[in-house]
Amino acid sequence: MNKILGMGNALTDILLQIDTDEVLSSLNLLKGGMQLINTERSAEINKAVVNYSKKMATGGSASNTINGITRLGLPAGFVGKVGKDDIGLFFENDSINNGVKPHLLLSETPSGHCTVLVSPDSERTLCTYLGAACELAASDLKPEMFAGYAIFHIEGYLVQNHDLIRTAVKMAKQEGLKVSIDMASYNVVEENLDFLHGIVREYVDIVFANEEEARAYTGKEPEEALNVISEQCEIAIVKVGKEGSLIKSGTDRVDVKPRLANCIDTTGAGDLYASGFLFGLANNYSLEVCGRIGSLVSGNVVEVLGAKMSDEVWDAIHADMKEIVFNR
Repeated sequence: MNKILGMGNALTDILLQIDTDEVLSSLNLLKGGMQLINTERSAEINKAVVNYSKKMATGGSASNTINGITRLGLPAGFVGKVGKDDIGLFFENDSINNGVKPHLLLSETPSGHCTVLVSPDSERTLCTYLGAACELAASDLKPEMFAGYAIFHIEGYLVQNHDLIRTAVKMAKQEGLKVSIDMASYNVVEENLDFLHGIVREYVDIVFANEEEARAYTGKEPEEALNVISEQCEIAIVKVGKEGSLIKSGTDRVDVKPRLANCIDTTGAGDLYASGFLFGLANNYSLEVCGRIGSLVSGNVVEVLGAKMSDEVWDAIHADMKEIVFNR
């Protein structure tokens, strides 16, 4: 079996379904946005939502992807940094319970967490305290972390740490891994454009981008952006929301329709698409089958609160996936 290794911000998601957007207004939060917060701001937000029930789960883009891969049935590991606290312990235990092999570094700084406020219309507003997660450094990486894996998946939120990314992709390539990156955020792409172009051309095999990220990276709309990105790497994937996804490798081009879903929360949709696609790729399925599995998993996760799904949902995903693979 081809194993997959992920690297990203080790964040614990704290999800709350709010009943009115007045909560956001009172906290001066931009609905649908993501803002980085400090310890004081985190305490202020926690006080304002104290009466709402919480749901905790391991989070962070790459962590979500890796958790999805193990739930699909493939061995996977995760590299990140947490604090020596209850949230860090939760992250490690929850990862293990989900079948992930954690390669976690420890810090004296409190563990990172993301408070996700989900509005009645399913829009999510993220308040992220990075804490120990953002202290992951190039010096933390060791070649043995990459041994035994076939694919190395990076979340784009780490791209601002150029030394970390450059060291990681070099180590991965030296160990014979394919490198995958999810662009993660158009503003991160814009701020690190030259660096990203260099890394993708030299080291990256698989690129995931939504249409905003693809536009930021290429200056072009999805169709043309797909062509540009595919010239720089082995496989390019541009996700176009309700229109599905566009996939290209060399001269092979596939358009994949989305799974029709009753969307209540888009948290983790892109991350879980990557889970399905990389699972398919590791099993040597065609680009179309990889994309269809990605759409299947992402189409299910938007029907639940957060990026984690119940065993019953995963059972249904496995049943549908068998049909996709059987009919390929």
